[in-house]
Amino acid sequence: MRHSLPLAPQFYVTAPQPCPYLEGRMERKLFTSLQGDSAEQLNNTLSKQGFRRSQNVLYRPSCADCAACLSARIDVSAFTPSKSQRRVIKRNSHFSRRATSPWATEEQYSLFRTYLDRRHADGGMADMDVFEFAAMVEETPVRSRVVEYQDESGLRAASLTDVLDDGVSMVYSFYDPELERNSLGTYLILDHIEIARQAGLPYVYLGYWVPGSPKMGYKCKFSGLELYHEGRWQKMRRASDYDATTHPLKSDPIAEQVANITLPDARAPGRRR
Repeated sequence: MRHSLPLAPQFYVTAPQPCPYLEGRMERKLFTSLQGDSAEQLNNTLSKQGFRRSQNVLYRPSCADCAACLSARIDVSAFTPSKSQRRVIKRNSHFSRRATSPWATEEQYSLFRTYLDRRHADGGMADMDVFEFAAMVEETPVRSRVVEYQDESGLRAASLTDVLDDGVSMVYSFYDPELERNSLGTYLILDHIEIARQAGLPYVYLGYWVPGSPKMGYKCKFSGLELYHEGRWQKMRRASDYDATTHPLKSDPIAEQVANITLPDARAPGRRR
């Protein structure tokens, strides 16, 4: 099925498949390709409307009878670390950070493989080989970096991160599962808040928060969190305020969703990588 706007890009819908977050539900995604000279502008514009990047595709959940997935970002100016988050920062202060070009290495893949085998052995990426990993990292038409965290033992964590015009977007993160006490998943987000602050960028984009999914519960522990809900960014209320119940009227028809997407001004100059 294809739905298009008067101007490119064209939007497509995936076939329904089992939802990885909420048992008994089916997921469907609205997506468009990300390529050409306007790729960076499109990534900037659609990221502000709840889309996420995966290689050269931008996508957003568009399920037929559920609207539980909400795009989440942290307002850097409104963020204040909690006591436990300050302890996480202190516990990981020995790590050195290095931002590199999006180029996959054997060390990264080894850590990624260990992370998947221990934390997501039954997930959709569980069978990803080294070539698919390299494609995930390197096939990016926008400003991307691999942010690495090392100590005396070598690489311990990494994040594939996009640089947007209003923030940084954490596309995918992985870390050493042996260091459970270090709360590295939390630490990577905290350090990206600092990266954005130092760069003068207002937001850190985290992907989707799904109320009712234990996998996503950690995201609502950050102050300054905003959710893309009902067509606009809103400060997060109590987690219990967001109803994850399925209902056939929760999602607008695909054609209406596409018609409401704002596209970048084709006359605006693109940013160079």
